Formats: sequence, C-alpha cells, structure tokens
Amino acid sequence: MHKAGDVVLGGVFEIHFFAVFPDQSFISEPQEPTCHGQAQTMAFAIDEINRNSNLLPNVTLGYSLYDNCVQLGIGFRAALSLASGQEEKVVLDKTCVGTPPILGIVGDSSSTRSIAISTVYGLYRVPLVRAMIQILSHFGWTWTGLLVSDDDYGLHAARTFQSDLVQTGGGCLAYLEVLPWGNDQAELRRIVDVMRKSTARVVIVFAHESHMINLMEEVVRQNVTGLQWIASEAWTSAAVLQTPHLMPYLGGTLGIAIRRGEIPGFRDFLLQIRPDLQHNNSYGNSIVNQFWEDTFQCRFAPPPTGWVEAGGALCTGNEDLENVETEFLDISNLRPEYNVYKAVYALAFALDDMLQCEPGRGPFSGHSCGNLQRLEPWQV
Repeated sequence: MHKAGDVVLGGVFEIHFFAVFPDQSFISEPQEPTCHGQAQTMAFAIDEINRNSNLLPNVTLGYSLYDNCVQLGIGFRAALSLASGQEEKVVLDKTCVGTPPILGIVGDSSSTRSIAISTVYGLYRVPLVRAMIQILSHFGWTWTGLLVSDDDYGLHAARTFQSDLVQTGGGCLAYLEVLPWGNDQAELRRIVDVMRKSTARVVIVFAHESHMINLMEEVVRQNVTGLQWIASEAWTSAAVLQTPHLMPYLGGTLGIAIRRGEIPGFRDFLLQIRPDLQHNNSYGNSIVNQFWEDTFQCRFAPPPTGWVEAGGALCTGNEDLENVETEFLDISNLRPEYNVYKAVYALAFALDDMLQCEPGRGPFSGHSCGNLQRLEPWQV
C-alpha cells in the first residue's frame, strides 16, 4: 500500500498470516490475507494528520506499507528496502516512480520481527519478563516450565527470565524448551511429552501465535490438560486460539496484553475503503482487493478459469462491508492498532517540532536546524 507525500513513513505489518509457512513454489496462487487492520490504522492516522492544519501545516505525509507475511526474512527485506530507498516496482502515481526518503518505520506487534527490523536503525529492546516473575510470586508458583520461540524474542526472553528468576529467588525451572519454526511434528511431540511427564503444572510461553497453533495441535492430540498457562503479549489476545476446541486446554490462561485504546473515526474510515479496480494485478495496490474477495466470496474480473461456470460471483467493488460479519470492523479491542496509531503521531509531532526549529538554536552541529529537503531519519 503506497501513498505519495512530501515526507514518507514506512510500515511493515502482518497482512498475510500462515500457521505453517507456505512453499513459494509459484505454481499456484498464494493464500488470501486474513488481516490488515494495523496497516489500515497507519493509513488512517496519516490521513487524519494531513487533514489537521495545526500539525505539519504545508507538509503532506505519505506512506509505504509492506507485508511481512509473518516471516522474519521477508520483514527484514522490506525494512532494508525502505531504509535504502531501493523499493521494487513501487508506482505512486501516473508519472512518478519511487519514493522520497523514508524517515521512520512503524513495525507490527511481533517483538521478534520488530527486534530484527529495529537493528536496521540501531535500536534494540529486550522483552520484558519481570511482570511474569511478579505473577509467579503473587500466586506462589515456584516450579514452572518455560517454552520460547527460536528467535531473538524467545531466546533473549529465556536468558532474561532465568537471570531475573535467580536474582529474585522466585523459584526454579522444571524445563526449558525451544519451540521449532514450522510444523516439526517430531520435535513438537517430544516437547509436549516433556510437559505431560513433568510435575510442573505452570507453563510460561514466550512465542508468536503461529508457534502456539502448532503446539496446541499436539497438546490436544496428547490430551494434556490441567496446565496453568502464562502467555506473553505475542499471543495473549490471539483470536485464533480463542476457540471452543481449545478452551478445555487454554481456559484460565493468564497473560500480559498490550494496552487497549480508542481511535475515534476509525470505523468510518474502514467503511470508506474500496478496492482499486485499475490495479487489481499490482501487488502494492491489491491488498484491499484480496481482502474484498475473501470477505465477499467473489472474484474481480478476469476471474479464475471456471469460477463463473461453477456459480461464483464477480466483485463489483460496491459491496457493503456493513452487510457481512467481519472482524475487520470490530474496533472494540484495538491493542496493536492503538500502538501503531500512537507511533505515527509520535513521528509526526517529532517532525513538526523539528520544522519549527529556529536557526542558531537547533539541536544539530553548530546549533543548526534540520532541512526538509535534506532530512535524515536519525534527525527525527
């Protein structure tokens, strides 16, 4: 998703979600996207800022939003493309190709991908685990198991957790297991077997929801019940895990969630979204089109071979989102989206403050000020 502007902000979000990473064989069409709310939140925030005459007057913000496909490598590649300005086949309007410099990147809610992407910009943040220690201390749980994902997020969480546990004298780990990427049935079977045989009834998990989907399939298969799960923010509020099928196993889970917030006007903005009939085959402009097809169970022209003959409907672009049940319009639980909203505004206020700098009183070398035409990301 791209929009031209005097200053362009980048975004790398989860749009296509796969419990098991797909094989990019290029012999069939990719699966449909299941979520792009965070990307639309960033688009809404920028649209709102551009309409605010008191914030960044005479400056139009644009955006360049990428899909990380829930894969670290793809997200990292997108961040490098944004940082270097070497974006591939990005057409912003009828006459221009390419983008102005990206002055900041807003990432998604996954700590794993955010940690990796932030290294492009020299930032780093270790996941917070002290809240987990406090939960254990509050309930007097001193014998626990720890499961972590095999990435920066999980491995750093494991090291920090073990260190803090020793310092506080709050208990011991019965086991520490690293969850595999993908659906490694043999390894998942071994890990769940360890959990089943352990006397520890409390299990702490620092992992993404995709790890939990694969893990819970094996937990159900072995019928491991009676566990007290403690969830990291990465999967605490994952709707995909809140099903009747998993409630006998995950019911009563304690977790740390991202703060919920309200974004006035966001639902009306979502209802105004329409597919782009002129760029249906352009990936950069087809995210909404793919969402549209999946939501209304229709296909844009030209449809796949045999679609119409089998009774399939053609999309017109005039379908009404209010006439279908979709989580896309549910704004009652905006958590990662609210963080995206605040992050965009933080960048906008920083840029606005910089542009009001008085020569000779600036924060840079020789008390100079930043210049919009030669602005560098680190200056923001």
